[in-house]
Amino acid sequence: MSIEVGAKLKGKVSGITNFGAFIDLGDKKTGLVHISEISNGFVKDIHDVLTVGDEVTVLVTSVGDDGKIGLSIRKAEDKPKEEKREQGNTTHRPTQKKPQTRNQNAGNNKEDFDSLMNSFLKESDDRLSSLRRNTEGKRGGRGGRRN
Repeated sequence: MSIEVGAKLKGKVSGITNFGAFIDLGDKKTGLVHISEISNGFVKDIHDVLTVGDEVTVLVTSVGDDGKIGLSIRKAEDKPKEEKREQGNTTHRPTQKKPQTRNQNAGNNKEDFDSLMNSFLKESDDRLSSLRRNTEGKRGGRGGRRN
């Protein structure tokens, strides 16, 4: 079985590391899906998305001379429905949401911003006070506390 760049293959997750997942492609071939190629969104922990034994469809992105196979799960997925609709029907354009002016946004976002800012300041003050409490007695040198 020859693996070529651009081919879509089915595989099984055989191992997971902090930088990616190893996919068993059969015929004693294994490739690596880097963590950035697992999903279109940000993936902090691969275990949240994949587990060993999962069946996945992958796209071969590279085949090295040393036999290393680069794979992508996110590129193997079909394009979103919106893009297909635009390609299939060129006479109809999807409606776009009219952008709001700055004055229309001002009322809603100001309240949200103020509440977010207040909660941020409260959390920040709490963290600083606990940090000061924990480091106050650890300072050395002259002028320290003496009993």
